[in-house]
Formats: sequence, structure tokens, C-alpha cells
Amino acid sequence: MFDSGFGGLTVARALIDLLPDEDLVYFGDTGRYPYGPRPLEDVREFARQITRLLVERHDVKMVVVACNNASAAALDTLRFEHEVPVVGVIDPGVRALLTATRNRRVGVIATVGTVASGAYQRAVAATRAPVHLQCAACPGFVEFVERGETDSEDVHVLAERLLAPVREAGVDALLLGCTHYPFLAHTIGDVMGRDVVLVSSADETAFEVRSILDETGLVRRSGRGTGKGRHMFVSSGDVESFKRLGGRLLGPELDEVEAFTWD
Repeated sequence: MFDSGFGGLTVARALIDLLPDEDLVYFGDTGRYPYGPRPLEDVREFARQITRLLVERHDVKMVVVACNNASAAALDTLRFEHEVPVVGVIDPGVRALLTATRNRRVGVIATVGTVASGAYQRAVAATRAPVHLQCAACPGFVEFVERGETDSEDVHVLAERLLAPVREAGVDALLLGCTHYPFLAHTIGDVMGRDVVLVSSADETAFEVRSILDETGLVRRSGRGTGKGRHMFVSSGDVESFKRLGGRLLGPELDEVEAFTWD
């Protein structure tokens, strides 16, 4: 699985908890983050490079694109280019969002690139659900998470301004459409109010991974259920920073990080 940085660790946490016997390779492309402001063509190429690396070097049986920008930019391309199943985070998140709403007014917050791609708008429209969708871009959120500032006064002030469109739209369910955003859930929840359900795609994505592994016969059936899967973490940026912040965000499973440098 891969992400531009630390955000995909929310998905990794859900996968480790749900499928403790599975081996996991996590690639954090921190040397080139953030993906949000970049052109989708660049993000697509980054996703292709990382997926080739995971398939060819690590011989993975499935790739999870644990990044909303990369899912929006490259998911169809990756599925065409590789025979292993490739799972994104957009469709699972939309399913969870539509399940959570009561008043049929839903919101999605994401990076500038993801909102501009129209991926969530298309995914919601494809369900034909009778809902009103309000999207809002939240530039700056990813950078706060990557610095480890998840509950500061500065991020709260930024959230007040950026979340205004979805608050004014009267949504009762808000999808955190970037895998970094669950780390800001406390701040986002404070701004949105207790009546708004915050939806993360992490758990739903993990359930989809388990379902596909079951259907294809690829799930590891050791019978142990003791959490003996091996977990490898790779970073294209500063390894010590990734280990320090990533360990705080994920937990004790992230104890070693391998360095990778793009040619």
C-alpha cells in the first residue's frame, strides 16, 4: 500500500487490526509530498512508479492506493497495467458516507487536487443516491499532519475557515476525503459540531480488502489469528522523521523504516 506520506497509516491501522496475519508493505512517498497541489498527471506517474516497485520488488498480491489524490488520478490506469487487485479509497468512503447520512445532505473535504478531479462527485452520482453533495478543498491540512500539528490553535483557525462551506450546506455526514484528515478528526469535529458524523474511508477500505482476498482465495488462512504478519515501512524522504511521527500515528508496529531514493 502507498500514500504521499503519513495519511495512509489510517488505512494501514485498519488493515493490521482486521487482517493481523497478513504481511504489509507501506510506502510513504514523503520525498515528494504533498500530492494535493500537484497536477493529476504527475500524481498518476508517481502512483505508477510506486505500484511497479511494490509489484516487482516486493511481489505483493494486492495494492491498496491509500491516497485519495492517487486514487482519483491513477486507479483505472493501475488496474489496467497490473494483474494483481488494486483497491482505492474513494468508493469505500462514499459507501460509508451514504450509509451515515439521515438528512441526505452530505459533504466531502479533500485536497485541492482531489476536489478538482471530480472523483467524489462522480462516485456519489454513480450511486444514484438522492443526496445533495457539498465538497470543499482544504489546502494546508496535509502539511499540518505531516508536521505532527494535529490539534494546534493554528489548525483550528484554518479549519473554521475551510469548513465553512460544508457547515453552511447543513450536512449531517462529512467524509474525510484525504487519508491524512482522520488525524485532525478532533479539530474537525469541534468545528462541525456533535450532530455531524465524520466518516473515514479507512475501515471500509479494510473491509473491501478482506472481501477481495476472500473471493480470490488470496487471504492468508494460517488459523493463528495472533497478529504474526510482517510489516515493512518504506519512506522516500527523511527516515528518522517518518519513524518518529509515523510511530506516534500508527503505533508500535512502525518500529523500523527502510529508506528509498528515487533515481
